Amino acid sequence: MPAKKKEKVVLAYSGGLDTTAIIPWLKETYDYEVVACCVNLGQESELVDLDKRAAASGASKLYELDVIDEFADEYIAPCIRAHAVYENDYLLGTSMARPLIAKKLVEIARKEKAAAICHGATGKGNDQVRFELGIKALAPDIRIIAAWRDPHWKMDSREAEIAYCESKGIHLPFSTDSSYSRDRNLWHISHEGLELENPANKPNYDHMLVTSVTPQRAPDKETALSIDFEKGLPVAVNGKKMKLSDIIRELNKVGGENGIGIIDIVENRVVGMKSRGVYETPGETIIFFAHQQLEELILDRKTYEVKKRLSGDFASLVYEGKWFSPLREAEQAFFEKTQEYVTGTVNLILYKGNIIKAGTTAPYSMYNESLASFTTGELYDHKDAAGFITLFGLPEKVRAMKMLEVKEKAKVKSSRKAK
Repeated sequence: MPAKKKEKVVLAYSGGLDTTAIIPWLKETYDYEVVACCVNLGQESELVDLDKRAAASGASKLYELDVIDEFADEYIAPCIRAHAVYENDYLLGTSMARPLIAKKLVEIARKEKAAAICHGATGKGNDQVRFELGIKALAPDIRIIAAWRDPHWKMDSREAEIAYCESKGIHLPFSTDSSYSRDRNLWHISHEGLELENPANKPNYDHMLVTSVTPQRAPDKETALSIDFEKGLPVAVNGKKMKLSDIIRELNKVGGENGIGIIDIVENRVVGMKSRGVYETPGETIIFFAHQQLEELILDRKTYEVKKRLSGDFASLVYEGKWFSPLREAEQAFFEKTQEYVTGTVNLILYKGNIIKAGTTAPYSMYNESLASFTTGELYDHKDAAGFITLFGLPEKVRAMKMLEVKEKAKVKSSRKAK
């Protein structure tokens, strides 16, 4: 009688120590055939020799999916249009990547007819929420294994994971030396751990930074930039038309060289705790700065006010992993409508961590020089303001009159009692 075919599990595979240890653990614990899936979002050097590492760890197959342009066009672009920033500073680099990874894991799981999907996110972080909400939204029938929350998972340190791999005959080039916990993609590089775990400590930027320099180490010279936007998205840098992913790469390079976008923040995680991280976000910082200059010129006051409110809500949805929700889709539709005329050219100067405005032009700009000047023109007569102020301030005036009336009545009543 032929042996029963093993069920398959698709593992979200990064090639790091955690997911390397998870492969033999899944085989030993659940007797699964492990199909590794790495979603390339721009990790670059982290993906070197990934196939060898996966094979050495016992994976039966490795999918390496290059989805950088899909990431840029379908996940980053909506966040640019929304001007989505979480808690004033965080530009959602990890957050916007996780739903795309979840989507690709589900696609591979369907292709392989897998019974389960496994991830290596810890039980304290945001990523477990993002991965699992994405998988549940797209494949509610597929089992999810969260290794770090699994009762069979006994490893609690790098040393334990390395020892476990060696016990399985897996000898890989990972050391027990502590290092930052990093997440890298086209949009950002995040750093957590080591001295950052204590908010009182100064970040060791010389040890930490991967593609950027600090403002102090940036060149003592100005770098001029010109960015063209169409419908809320950058389409050219210094007159050169490029696809969005290449624009981000170009601005990451020039921004990193000038110390732009190094952000040290404490954020409120979905699971309730605060965490500190340092983010290298040069390109996106430049894009968001330039995008804001255009919106200031083009959007009317009420649209701008509503967009700012919804931008914060949209950022929270993305941060919380609710990408595949009707509310995210509805809010995105609103942002796309607001961006129909957000077109123009923004000139900037980069200098030692600073982004300096150098002039903005927009064909749909609502800024009118004759209106903005102090002289009286055909469109605006200073005298017209009197009637406007009377009507606009009517509620305040009526309330003040009523308060005076009540006060006078009380004074008369008090006087009568005194007699």
